[in-house]
Amino acid sequence: MTSTIFLQQLINGISVGSLYALIAIGYTMVYGILRLINFAHGDLLMVAAYSAIYGIMIFSLPWYLSFPIAIITTGIIGILLDRAAYKPLREAPRISLLISAIGASFLMENLALVIVGGVPKPFPRPEFFSKVIVVGDLHIQVLTIYTPLITIVLLMGLLYIVYRTRAGKAMRAASRDFEATRLMGIDLDRIISLTFLLGSCMAAAGGIMWAMKYPQVNPFMGIFPGIKAFIAAVLGGIGNIMGAVIGGFLLGLGEIMLVAFMPSLAQYRDAFAFVILILVLLFRPTGIMGEPIIE
Repeated sequence: MTSTIFLQQLINGISVGSLYALIAIGYTMVYGILRLINFAHGDLLMVAAYSAIYGIMIFSLPWYLSFPIAIITTGIIGILLDRAAYKPLREAPRISLLISAIGASFLMENLALVIVGGVPKPFPRPEFFSKVIVVGDLHIQVLTIYTPLITIVLLMGLLYIVYRTRAGKAMRAASRDFEATRLMGIDLDRIISLTFLLGSCMAAAGGIMWAMKYPQVNPFMGIFPGIKAFIAAVLGGIGNIMGAVIGGFLLGLGEIMLVAFMPSLAQYRDAFAFVILILVLLFRPTGIMGEPIIE
């Protein structure tokens, strides 16, 4: 392990971790208010990637228009997902919401399979993001640098909304006490829709960057990134936005460094994430920044 290889892998780990962090934010926001693990959240990555592809290939839009439109489209689909699969079950037992989330995930995957087919499609990565910067012996792809920067910008925008706006104040109130927030006259359905919109847009941005990093898109591409992001959210403290970001970066760095220091364990990279999940649930169920919920 030379210093050059270490720096190369460190940069790669930060890049992958920032993608996990973006996706994990959506998980943690929905859980913070509804106490629901939205298992269909990972499939929004696939929706965003396909939306971006068809925006470029069918409507001949430049990437800087197609990507934002795909993110907004995915945000709207996230709201529709809430209205169709979760809103009718607001007062139902938690297990009903969980089953609905799993069913919504299978529906989105198989609907995409019918509409776009099962053959993987190449993602049209813009030439700008394909450039490579050479610094000494380091070869750094421009996308690897921009991914954490975009994550930080989006995170700052989200934190501004959550902590500096009336809607964000209502979201934080709902995460503390759902019923008391409703009694204060706050329209919870609107706040929940806003939560799904923001979380889905974050997942969409992560999905597009994921598709550029691994430029092959298929209807099931969101399954493993979604699971990894869920693990990152649990690691950081599900329900806590900064915890999800920290968990995402730690998980990404851990995976990449595991392979860098022990190449023979490369095939166990995915298992490493599940080992972390088990350890966290055993020794610190609330995660790094999570707080125990007091009844």
